[in-house]
Amino acid sequence: MRPGIALIGLLVCLLSGIWIIGLGLPAEAATTERVVVNRFTGIAIEGFDPVAYFVDGRAVKGNAEFEANLWGAVWRFRNEGNRASFLAHPEIYGPQFGGYDPADIARGVTIAGNPRFFTIAAQRLYLFSREANRDAFAANPERFLYEVGKRWPALQEQLSQ
Repeated sequence: MRPGIALIGLLVCLLSGIWIIGLGLPAEAATTERVVVNRFTGIAIEGFDPVAYFVDGRAVKGNAEFEANLWGAVWRFRNEGNRASFLAHPEIYGPQFGGYDPADIARGVTIAGNPRFFTIAAQRLYLFSREANRDAFAANPERFLYEVGKRWPALQEQLSQ
């Protein structure tokens, strides 16, 4: 009798996604949203401070003490100044394309960017799913952004459905 109950419990956990939390594995980013968020917490870009990329030139984890809600996501910052800057100019500090990888968008697919693989081009933050995508984009951002410009509106419409 007990093995049956354990099996049912395991199946429920697997089907509900709870096992991801229990094992401490990173949750997958939502792919049906305009902004990439953790589907369990609603936190954008894995809790990294989007302003720190500009100020510090590197990925820095934000603090739960300094949060803001915008675009259906929770954003974290390392200090109040970064939070205020983001809220004053989210179009500048927020990751472009909602945090989706522009190299993948140029190919016609939406794949969540990893906040550890980033670049700033033309004073905008871009996140990438892989280092190779970041490096290719950094070598010729204009080429990628041209392709993204053609594909992003249709992909963005699909994300909002």
